[in-house]
Amino acid sequence: MKRIFLFLVTNLAVLAVLSVVISVLGLDRWMLAEGIDYRGLLAFAAVVGFGGAFISLAMSKMMAKWSTGAHVIDGSEGSTEQWLVQTVRRLADKAGVGMPEVAIYQGAPNAFATGAFRDSSLVAVSTGLLESMDHDEVEAVLGHELGHVANGDMVTLTLIQGVVNTFVVFLSRVVGFFVDRVVFRTERGVGPGFYVASLVAQIAFGVLATLVVAWFSRRREFRADAASADLLGSPRPMMRALARLGGLEPGALPPAIKTAGITDRPSGFGALFATHPSVEERIAALQARSIGQA
Repeated sequence: MKRIFLFLVTNLAVLAVLSVVISVLGLDRWMLAEGIDYRGLLAFAAVVGFGGAFISLAMSKMMAKWSTGAHVIDGSEGSTEQWLVQTVRRLADKAGVGMPEVAIYQGAPNAFATGAFRDSSLVAVSTGLLESMDHDEVEAVLGHELGHVANGDMVTLTLIQGVVNTFVVFLSRVVGFFVDRVVFRTERGVGPGFYVASLVAQIAFGVLATLVVAWFSRRREFRADAASADLLGSPRPMMRALARLGGLEPGALPPAIKTAGITDRPSGFGALFATHPSVEERIAALQARSIGQA
């Protein structure tokens, strides 16, 4: 119920902000004069923007399993699997969330959490992570992923994605209408200029939107690291896990769940589009947290 309320409020807030911006810029009068139903366009943009984001969230567990080849375990498969399930259960209880599905997939060191609901999520780790880390470090990584679940990061990121999608869809079409009417002087309906300009504008605004989503994703990684420190009672296991990951090549995840992984390797200009901060920044944040609590 809380998430449904948040979804509705966010939709209304986005529409209200866009309406105010349109009025301030005088676009409402221009669009009405040109016979363009901007209110209908606003509603269309919100449906497309949020609809796509929430469909992706609803399908996230299924897509994650399919794209990584992850198989869900119950602990009966062996001692490692038993320890993994028991550790996730203990951390989930401590975090106050429902027991997630636990899965393992073949690949280089990485882990992720996904799912639409706090009490029905999926936590998966790679074979490379299990092979390269000791139990304390793996537990810290699991604490990080359960921090994402407890913080509702999957839903929050979906809302952010929905907001920027709505802006991209709406503004790109406004640009398309403007170019079509003013530059190509199409008097009735829409001409080729609308479709070309809309496409170009959508790509440009999409790049800017990616920067916003990536920035938010990096902020939530710091919060999940802090959650791991709280769940384990110390930031040191997470610091060791990050240091270990810093010396390893992170396993690539499919684009659809890339933001859900434990680490990435941003560098240069690409750091602006990175979904994760650098390992060094994350360790420094945990060190500062440790000093602050001392």
